[in-house]
Amino acid sequence: MSSKPRRRTLAVVVALAVLLSGCSAASTPASPSGSTATRQVTDVEGTVVDVPASPQRIVTLSEPTLDGVLALGVTPVGTVSGRGQGTVPSYLADAAGDLAILGSVAQPNYEAIGAVDPDLILVDGTSVNNNPPVIEALRAIAPVVYTGYAGGDWRSNFLLVADALNLSDEGAAVVAAYDAKVADAAQQLSGYADDTFSIVRWQGNSASLILKELPPGQALTDLGLARPAAQDRNGRGHSEPVSLENLAQIDADHIFFGTLGGSSVDNATAGGSAGLDAAASALQSAAAVPGFTDLEAYRNDAIVLVDGSAWTSTGGPLLMNRIIDDVVAALT
Repeated sequence: MSSKPRRRTLAVVVALAVLLSGCSAASTPASPSGSTATRQVTDVEGTVVDVPASPQRIVTLSEPTLDGVLALGVTPVGTVSGRGQGTVPSYLADAAGDLAILGSVAQPNYEAIGAVDPDLILVDGTSVNNNPPVIEALRAIAPVVYTGYAGGDWRSNFLLVADALNLSDEGAAVVAAYDAKVADAAQQLSGYADDTFSIVRWQGNSASLILKELPPGQALTDLGLARPAAQDRNGRGHSEPVSLENLAQIDADHIFFGTLGGSSVDNATAGGSAGLDAAASALQSAAAVPGFTDLEAYRNDAIVLVDGSAWTSTGGPLLMNRIIDDVVAALT
């Protein structure tokens, strides 16, 4: 390791010690590493941040920011593991390649972040939420742009990512391409106007609902696909657990069914995976739960297995395009 990352790592440790001891610390972002030309970006909280005019060493600390950077054709120098996973989200594995993992969405590793010497850090409320000390610690490393809130519109989050990278035109083009794709897909799916669609994450022996504010829910809304009455609403920016006594709330004409294996956001090393094989295994477990085989979607063989890292988590335009492709493939 060069002396520069070592000095930066030490600065992070000192900054954290000050913050966590309750002392006051300056909130001025660190100067962009290795860059002289800067521009100002206003983040989602209204904070004006000086960022490199052409950032070269970007760190993404959430699934939506990683997704957004990759959608713009940019490879970050490091990221965090996907929700409930030990690596990048599995739906991004091919696009991301072999990235340095700098902690998890719930627990960024400050020393590892400092060691990759970033000149820009992107984060949002799906990973660091209502935790000013964490943001201040990150600002001791590099400029930080907070791009969106949990449950917020994915387009707004992504367009702020694009702005932070000085790629606003390219970002607008990505959104326009998605909207055109949705319009075409909605025409193909017009025959399902009277059907309802549920999105379920199954963990262990229990279900959680993905409601309308999360990206998969937004995708179904974009396609004009209706949700059952119990799901025709926004949630709190995360999946909503359903008790076994209320298992009927997950039912619909069709269920998109995924899992994140045995892991959770706070315990990504617990084992399990998020792909179709994991979803098939989770469905077998679900079928052993009293009441599950009574669901209309189960009796009508209308449960569609999906990759939980895309369908039961969060992300950006790559995730949204993946979901549209999955729906069209399953229903046409």
